[in-house]
Amino acid sequence: MYRLAATLNLLALLAFSASAAGALERPDTLKVYSVKDGGYIVTEKIEKTEAEWREILGPDVYHITREKGTERAFSGKYWKHKERGVYKCVACGLDLFHSDTKYDSGTGWPSYYQPVAPENVGTETDTSFFMTRTEVHCSRCGAHLGHVFPDGPKPTGDRYCINSASLTFEALKKED
Repeated sequence: MYRLAATLNLLALLAFSASAAGALERPDTLKVYSVKDGGYIVTEKIEKTEAEWREILGPDVYHITREKGTERAFSGKYWKHKERGVYKCVACGLDLFHSDTKYDSGTGWPSYYQPVAPENVGTETDTSFFMTRTEVHCSRCGAHLGHVFPDGPKPTGDRYCINSASLTFEALKKED
């Protein structure tokens, strides 16, 4: 009787573990880092129609995040922003950059030397405007954020040059 109960418990545990692992294997989910939770979480990818994005984001933000536009240098609300906190995706709220990694690159756009976690941003080659650059986008919703260049400060040497219009900001308490 004891062996039967132990075997059933083991089978239940294995089934639960397999279903939890399966959530990470689904194409509509991804593992990302949450600053608030202090660790990795599993979240669903966000997909909307272009009409839904237009309604949610408004014309200027839609142009930058969905049509890969760029705001004018020195015009965004976060390029000189110095408050301590987390910069999030304007379209879906995913944590992207921590203020501790923000620095003044002199370019007129908010610049960071690394995202909160590599899984939170995606990259792809951008060959627009007769040059080759690396585009940065939100891993959860695909919103265009800006570009990353290999001319940043230590410790990474990267400069994530990001449009303010692609971001929202959440201040952190002193103990965070």
